[in-house]
Amino acid sequence: MNTRRNGPVRNSLFWIVIFLSFMGILYFFFGNNSGSQTQNIRSSEFVRQLKQNKVKNFQVQPAGGVYKITGEYRKAQKVSGSGSTGLGIGSSQTTTAKNFTSSILENNASVQQVTDAASKHNVKMDTKPEESSGFWINLISLILPVILIGFFFYMMMGQAGQGGAGGRGGVASFGKSKAKPADPKSNTIRFSDVAGEEEEKQELVEVVEFLKDPHKFTTLGAHIPAGVLLEGPPGTGKTLLAKAVAGEAGVPFFSMSGSDFVEMFVGVGASRVRDLFDQAKKSAPSIIFIDEIDAVGRQRGTGMGGGHDEREQTLNQLLVEMDGFTGNEGVIVMAATNRSDVLDPALLRPGRFDRKILVGRPDVKGREAILKVHSKGKPLAANVDLKEIAKQTPGFVGADLANLLNEAALLAARRGKTQIDAADLDEAEDRVIAGPAKHDRVISDQERRTVAFHEAGHTIVGLVLNDARVVHKVTIVPRGRAGGYAIMLPREDQMLMSKKDAQEQIAGLMGGRAAEAIIFNSESSGASNDFEQATGIARAMVTQYGMSDKLGMVTLESDGQPFLGAQYGQQPPYSQETAALIDEEVRRLTSEGYQEARDIIQSHREQHKLIAEALLKYETLDEKQILSLFKTGKMPEAQPTNADAQAATFEQAKSALEQREAQRAAAHDDALSASTSDSTATSAPQSATSQPESASEAPTSSAQSDSDSHSNE
Repeated sequence: MNTRRNGPVRNSLFWIVIFLSFMGILYFFFGNNSGSQTQNIRSSEFVRQLKQNKVKNFQVQPAGGVYKITGEYRKAQKVSGSGSTGLGIGSSQTTTAKNFTSSILENNASVQQVTDAASKHNVKMDTKPEESSGFWINLISLILPVILIGFFFYMMMGQAGQGGAGGRGGVASFGKSKAKPADPKSNTIRFSDVAGEEEEKQELVEVVEFLKDPHKFTTLGAHIPAGVLLEGPPGTGKTLLAKAVAGEAGVPFFSMSGSDFVEMFVGVGASRVRDLFDQAKKSAPSIIFIDEIDAVGRQRGTGMGGGHDEREQTLNQLLVEMDGFTGNEGVIVMAATNRSDVLDPALLRPGRFDRKILVGRPDVKGREAILKVHSKGKPLAANVDLKEIAKQTPGFVGADLANLLNEAALLAARRGKTQIDAADLDEAEDRVIAGPAKHDRVISDQERRTVAFHEAGHTIVGLVLNDARVVHKVTIVPRGRAGGYAIMLPREDQMLMSKKDAQEQIAGLMGGRAAEAIIFNSESSGASNDFEQATGIARAMVTQYGMSDKLGMVTLESDGQPFLGAQYGQQPPYSQETAALIDEEVRRLTSEGYQEARDIIQSHREQHKLIAEALLKYETLDEKQILSLFKTGKMPEAQPTNADAQAATFEQAKSALEQREAQRAAAHDDALSASTSDSTATSAPQSATSQPESASEAPTSSAQSDSDSHSNE
């Protein structure tokens, strides 16, 4: 922690409090005249008191063009009126005053009148010379406020400079980079701390080895990638992976966000880019990590109204620094984004970001390894099975799993437990997915029955159409905006979705409305989110996956989300007739799913009723209870367990990479030897074996095409 930046001495609020306290002390000592034994009277009153022989003695002293009178009464005089405290709080009171002050004009008549009255009543009168320090007091009283205002203005500007330039020099360093090199010794993150990204770590092994020993690569004429772009959904651990690379290599790590470059003033971002690379060059070999680079690296000249001058100048400077006339030997730029589709093509070309690594969502083994990493330091009960939790959380990324374990720890602490048990993790999973439970929400009996039969409808359809998905849990406890929900989990991690899987998902989503129509002969708004999801799946089947017989195998829409204005004013890439046909096909798919769900519920009315009544009684049913009700008490068979998953260290990732390269080399040698033996064979056997080879190649190319299509999606 930077105590200089965050301490109270550098806090503007602290200085404001000090200033107000200082002014209060001055006012208390110099502005508080209430309650004292000195009365301030007018000159006429002084002369009258003097003539009435009420004055014992007085002194006369020139001061600023008048004679200042200070004296003492013979007897204390009563003074009535409004006084004031040092804090300016007025009060009505009566006091006695022994001393007084007054002033008279510097003229002979006034002085003669006072002198005659004093001589008549034998009043002692003294004179004092004018104080020589009055000039300096007046000068200080004029200059001191100016100095104080200037001082606090300087402090406020210093605070503004900290907020705009990283706290290094205030306004003078406005164009300086905010990035500060992380001490390699303090960076304790290693590859073993990054779980669920084993292939990604293997891709970064070369980067680590280059930073450790560049001579190994330069002797062969090889150049390490100038930039590595990490792309993936939010929360997959892209920043953590970059820190692990720096930790393994033991080099300085400069980290900045893309938004840190963009400021209101044109030229500041470009200046910060230059300063960032200058710092990195001085600390080479080093790593520059730019998080959310799409904030500064968006494509130029797109969108409504053209580009942004400041952002484009910053991007131009970044392009020059990464691959301009000046080289950056020993400086590797790593960047993270989840929107590589909006980045400028000049930024993505070889020479700048040579290597692009997709950091995707972890599979079941990866999720288990992530859970083990984040469960360190958390006491888990004996009934906690991280492997089972990994199976129950498909689609979760590292941030979701870390949040899941943290929520479970908070729940266990709230319940006064000393260990985190399976019930805490189960509740935490529901909180992460749907929000906290609302047990106190008042729900009528009719609405509760509607929700129970609605969710039972989803459950029955999911149990019947269980080829790809398994009903994990169903509940009627309200959470968030949902009155209840059923969790359907895939049997295993899927990279591809078949047409049958999509149709079954649509039918499962329609099970709630079908149950309402069958049991209550009515329709409610509870199925609105089901319709939204079902329509999205059906539209993707028609416009993206080529699963419509009428429209054929074409891509009519993309699931990308273009930035504002990128497609402003553009017509869709199909005609009005095609648009009507798309709507017709989407409606047909959802209607077929609804009819299939209705048929399934009609043929399983008894099981549907049993599950709905159990929901009304217990509110929540897990997978074993659901299957027990559906199959008359038969328990599920135990699933085979896989080997425990662990996060690989740098050495393990390097060894895995070497093994993979050795396997590729061996396969290549086998292919060469096979082709050599084929060339020596006769033409008849050649023609006989050519057909099986082509037949075996066809499925391989088809599978590769499907895999590429999924990756693009």
